[in-house]
Amino acid sequence: MNPFDLISIFVLIFSRLSLVTTLSCWRSTTCTGPETAAFSGDWDQFNFSPEERIISPENILLKDGKFLSSYPGPAVLRGNGSQLIFDFGKEVGGILKITYNSTQDAILKLAFSEAKNWVGEWSDSSNGSFNPDGALTANVTVTDEAIYEMPLGKLRGGFRYLTIFQESMSNTTIHILNISLEISFQPDWPNLRAYKGYFSCSDPLLTKIWYSGAYTLQTNAIPPSTGREFPILGSGWMNDADLSLGVSGSTVYVDGSKRDRTIWSGDLLVAVPSILVSTGDWDGVKTTLEILFAGQASNGELPFAGPKINIYNSDTYHMITLIASYDYFLWTNDKEWIGNIYSTKYKKAMYFITNKIDKTGMLFVTDKEDWGRLSQGGYNTQANLLLYKVLVTGSKIAGWMNDTTQAVIWSELATKLQRSVILNNFDSIYGAYKNTNNDSSIYPQDANSLALLYNFSTPGNSTRVSTALTRNWIDIGSLAPELPNNLVGYGQSLEIKGHLIAYQSHRAIELVRSAWGWYLNNPNGTASTCIEGYRADGSFGYRATTGYGNDYSYTSHAHGWSTGPTDALTSYIVGLSLTSPGGQNWAISPQFADLSYAEAGFSTPVGKFSSKWSLVDGGFNLSWDVPTDTIGEIFIPISSMRVPILFLNGKSCNFKDCNVVIMTDQVMLPGRGGAHTLQ
Repeated sequence: MNPFDLISIFVLIFSRLSLVTTLSCWRSTTCTGPETAAFSGDWDQFNFSPEERIISPENILLKDGKFLSSYPGPAVLRGNGSQLIFDFGKEVGGILKITYNSTQDAILKLAFSEAKNWVGEWSDSSNGSFNPDGALTANVTVTDEAIYEMPLGKLRGGFRYLTIFQESMSNTTIHILNISLEISFQPDWPNLRAYKGYFSCSDPLLTKIWYSGAYTLQTNAIPPSTGREFPILGSGWMNDADLSLGVSGSTVYVDGSKRDRTIWSGDLLVAVPSILVSTGDWDGVKTTLEILFAGQASNGELPFAGPKINIYNSDTYHMITLIASYDYFLWTNDKEWIGNIYSTKYKKAMYFITNKIDKTGMLFVTDKEDWGRLSQGGYNTQANLLLYKVLVTGSKIAGWMNDTTQAVIWSELATKLQRSVILNNFDSIYGAYKNTNNDSSIYPQDANSLALLYNFSTPGNSTRVSTALTRNWIDIGSLAPELPNNLVGYGQSLEIKGHLIAYQSHRAIELVRSAWGWYLNNPNGTASTCIEGYRADGSFGYRATTGYGNDYSYTSHAHGWSTGPTDALTSYIVGLSLTSPGGQNWAISPQFADLSYAEAGFSTPVGKFSSKWSLVDGGFNLSWDVPTDTIGEIFIPISSMRVPILFLNGKSCNFKDCNVVIMTDQVMLPGRGGAHTLQ
């Protein structure tokens, strides 16, 4: 071995051991996040989040992608075109520092990729022009040691692989002595692993998928000053756009960590529930919603996309902001927040969309921008189902605000809309909802999943809709007929929850394993996050031919709208959910699928909530631990041939004394606050 190489190894090791995290939070951000996890246990091994804000790669790969050594190790570039690939082992993002020495003048270049498919001298695409992002350039001079630090505006929000290569006119030798990355996401958390929620079950793959969703959402939690620039750049990238619209707050939730680094309101339909049950960053959710309301147009319309894009014309995304507002208030009981927006902004947004209900009782969509489906407009089923949810949740919010007249109006509109959509848009022969009242060319994934999720149909029709959705299944997930040849994280997230609402737990878990498990175990993926979407042939070119400029590398590999399993496993498999603001009322309704045990917990401003169940000897054990001043309802699935014998806190539970109610496929009994067991 060259003596110079040996010295480099010692420098690498020393640098690695002496690496000190001087900033526990991102740059000048005030630390307001949690310092310790709310729940600790064996499940912590599945948490992908780094233990430090400043990290280094895990492995070094050769130009052809083959393993060279673990990091730190000898990292030498000799001559023009020489390159090495540094693998961080998972999705990361932030600002890099490269310590190096060089024998002559040269140019050092850095390229980034989320997927292994696009490692090399060109970064994967992120700028939105579908022209190359290219590579960052550092001019190197003869030196014993120097440091290159990425400019702040060139922050790379999402990548796993870093390619470092040399351009020179000579046989320059450059030794890479140290690589450190300052993580920029979840900027106000001193401990990136301090989740307020957790999940664990008998299938390690499902537990890993839950944590991949939580970690995806962390990578989407960015400092407001690091959004993607707009207008779109023709080449390269800049992530220094201010997304705040003057709203104070340390964190905003964007669609993807690499791109678009923009608040797309539609993504919140999936992202917000998963954030709340996992990381529990309700402050970041609040800031994100406040920015969307700050961008509200004078006619009441809410943005399709927030700053710096600032575009409108989407009835569906407008409604999703209202649904996400309900989710946030249900979780936090933030009365000051809802009080500030209810009369001035929330009701204005409600009037904007309800004014589009015509004599049919249905919404007639006029603002047609949407998530990427090929068609939108008219009496679109998906949009009407979103409005149904908006009206139901709006009625609840109005009731909580003591606006009883408005609560009744919105509730009545919801009932009329439901009747009309079922009458006009449901195909009783096929057993599913059409795209619109007069378009039966497809039976969309989004619409039919929402019909299940919002408990829109009769139980008999829900069973048929759940079955109809499986006709779109292939080995690696569920195809979206409304975007042919694509499997979409958004639609699949809604579908698994829909199957669970329809009590098709085996079906839901099968889809989670086939879609999310496929990506998480894909050798070319991030092995840590949830992909935006992919194609039926298993390639990563989501929407490549329908909006993404035939650019397969543009796909986001850490996208919040794909994190549905995180919420689904907590809320429907463990079955722990809130039923009134802040968690004063809650419910536990487990579904066992093919698992032998499952447990989960989360936090609200009221305190910590947790529940776990296990199957034993033909029966079950259920326990819960919730704030003492709360009350809930426990739902236990039963066989049609058998009513269970119950023991509450070790004592026989007489149905009359325990106020047990026997229902069609389950029994219900009141649940008290505190820690309890039920067998």
